[in-house]
Amino acid sequence: MPTRKQNGPIRMSEMSSEHLRIGIVSISDRASSGVYEDKGIPALLEWFGAALASPWEAVQRLIPDDLRGIEQTLIELADEAGCQLIVTTGGTGPAPRDVTPEATLAVADKEMPGFGEEMRRISRHFVPTAILSRQTAVIRGQSLIINLPGQPKAIRETLEGLRDADGKLLVEGIFSAVPYCIDLIGGPYIETHASVCRAFRPKSAQRVR
Repeated sequence: MPTRKQNGPIRMSEMSSEHLRIGIVSISDRASSGVYEDKGIPALLEWFGAALASPWEAVQRLIPDDLRGIEQTLIELADEAGCQLIVTTGGTGPAPRDVTPEATLAVADKEMPGFGEEMRRISRHFVPTAILSRQTAVIRGQSLIINLPGQPKAIRETLEGLRDADGKLLVEGIFSAVPYCIDLIGGPYIETHASVCRAFRPKSAQRVR
């Protein structure tokens, strides 16, 4: 496991207890080299902008499918940039250059396999090839790192959940569990717009308005 850096320009303790910093990492050889326009970062910024009711800001990275480079980026965002939540998009398939899960696990303190299991279950409603995805999630220090799909539509579906033709929620998305997870690892209290994604907490963990 890579050594955690002790010095950095931003410390989590220096941030407001109610401020969420999100690391958004799009991983693609072609997008990072300018062959085509990256769609992952814009999709995530749009979704978080609609879903989050609490103060937040994004730290963006567009990088190639390189194992060591991904590891270093995740370490930097967690240990130096103070991101309590880090989401990646791209590089989770079976192709030789798809190494995002390996890099994520390499920097982990704890694995959170339920996130990957649920993302595959949600995506399996749409495409049988969802079983080829190797997405996972881990905790590093006080940061939750989640590997998301590469396509904007799939990103929204896995974060937000499945809805019927009338917009009624049929299956909760994975983000419904994220705010409470961040509570448990010492991060800020995150509130969401329930019309987009309901943040679930046990009653004992809910704040009285």
